[in-house]
Amino acid sequence: MKMPILNFGGRVSCGRLAAALIVVLALSAALAVHTTAADSLRETPVVKAVRKASPAVVNISSAHEARSRPNPFSGFGNPFFDEFFKDFFDPRFQRRQQQTSLGSGVIIDGSRGLILTNAHVVQRASTIKVVLQDEREFEARLIGADPDSDLAVLKIDSKEALPAIPMGDSDDLMIGETVIAIGNPFGFSHTVTTGVISALNRSVRSEDRVLQDFIQIDASINPGNSGGPLLSITGELIGINTAIYAKAQGIGFAIPIRKARRIVADLVQFGEVKQAWIGVIAQDMDERVAQYLNYPARKGAIVKAVEPESPALKAGLREGDVMLSLGGRKIGGLDDYLAAAREVAAGEAVDIQLWRSGRTQTLTLRTREFPVELSDQLAWDLIGIRVEGLTPQNRREFRVEAKEGVVIRQVQPGSQLARVGVRAGDIVRQIDNASVATHEDFRKALARARQKTSFVLLVQRGDQGYYVTVSP
Repeated sequence: MKMPILNFGGRVSCGRLAAALIVVLALSAALAVHTTAADSLRETPVVKAVRKASPAVVNISSAHEARSRPNPFSGFGNPFFDEFFKDFFDPRFQRRQQQTSLGSGVIIDGSRGLILTNAHVVQRASTIKVVLQDEREFEARLIGADPDSDLAVLKIDSKEALPAIPMGDSDDLMIGETVIAIGNPFGFSHTVTTGVISALNRSVRSEDRVLQDFIQIDASINPGNSGGPLLSITGELIGINTAIYAKAQGIGFAIPIRKARRIVADLVQFGEVKQAWIGVIAQDMDERVAQYLNYPARKGAIVKAVEPESPALKAGLREGDVMLSLGGRKIGGLDDYLAAAREVAAGEAVDIQLWRSGRTQTLTLRTREFPVELSDQLAWDLIGIRVEGLTPQNRREFRVEAKEGVVIRQVQPGSQLARVGVRAGDIVRQIDNASVATHEDFRKALARARQKTSFVLLVQRGDQGYYVTVSP
């Protein structure tokens, strides 16, 4: 039986066919080698890093109820009508609206379902939904949030272990090195941008305060990217992207993962950040004080006062000392000191290098958590008010109808609050983002705000509320 031979317009011998097959196979092999080599060239470190990290990047949508009063005079363009409406129309006439915010997050512990994101992404959220890359959806619950660092930890429950990105190291970052940001801008899933590190330890002024110690990159971070991971070229988690600077064009900022580590540990364990108490009230160096102290340099933060019973007092710090470093971190001024103090954990032993009487020396102190019972005296010393919880007696005395907050019993003459018109009988309802419903809430909120250069009080008088910025 003869094997049929294909005929392409003529007789083809078996030898020629075999030769043709060999050529085809050789060409196919060469093409495969070429394709593999091309794929190898295309598979850059960025591609590998994104492929490794993407399954752990999540889309976060949170919903909260917002109440607003429709203003019938808003179309006139006259502020008089706005004030008239605000003062004379019933404040109970409000419209309820469901508002949704979008952001990103990154799974940092797959076995426990822990997700790290920005605090502002889930601020005031009543429901939080998390969507993974494989389109699985979860209802998340808030473990804890820290508005000061703009970090929050969420938890989702899954029967299977989830993909996660372990925290890397942000202490050895270099200006100019390539970084990768992954997020969900405008609701689109998993958008990747690349850039380089433009600056480290960057300070950024937001609406009401100065935020410290950010990584600056040359890629924009919009609200949808906020909360997503910043990766090194090797795919390590080195930061959390944050949309804190609305005016930024072509630049973005990220929270270093070194800073996030301690905050995450506190949020998971306690539900809040335990701030370390050092016990120093500091101020910036200026020429007049430098001359008075005979201090030759212009850098450092001056110890303005040492708090009673504080770790600083026990360690031997004195008024007039110039702090040069804290925990190995250099202090060029007050903002540097406050940023360094926020990096220290309660119970940690830290070295403070200082200048005193013409020479440099180092003292060691062990921090501890600020005793909230000292907040009442702190309120008098720091902002010049004495407060007490609301009772039937002081409600009658000051003729207040508020059910929540603390009533101001006394205002220190000549204090900043006295100068702006705050008086006894006013109610404190909020300190920065922390609501004040009870005396204990006030103590905790003031303890958290005490190290800031400024913070905001919401003061109520009658049915009117006033925001007052305090600079201790």
